[in-house]
Amino acid sequence: MGQPVVHFEVIGKDGERLRSYYSELFGWEIDANNPMQYGMVAREGNVSAEGVGIGGGIGAGPEGYEGHVTFYIEVPDVEAALAKAEGLGGTRVMGPETIMDQVELGHFKDPEGHVIGVVKTIA
Repeated sequence: MGQPVVHFEVIGKDGERLRSYYSELFGWEIDANNPMQYGMVAREGNVSAEGVGIGGGIGAGPEGYEGHVTFYIEVPDVEAALAKAEGLGGTRVMGPETIMDQVELGHFKDPEGHVIGVVKTIA
């Protein structure tokens, strides 16, 4: 398969409303009990009967930010992945950045402007 999709993200203007919406719509258990109030959707407890599913997050973006829906691909080196994305015609949006001492991540836009994330778990 190559590098797997390991996380999805829904970011908008009203994180609480989005968490409530997706929780009710899909029956997701969402835990936003963290300093960023980033609603974590754990794979465990949200897996289909076939055992398929990935975890994700739902929250609010910075003031004035319209939001995005994206997915994250696990990579061994965030900087190298961002550089490769740029070399293939994409545009770096941010990163690498370390988030809550747990993950290193970056965002890039593909040649059509879709935001994609790359992530590495910090051991």
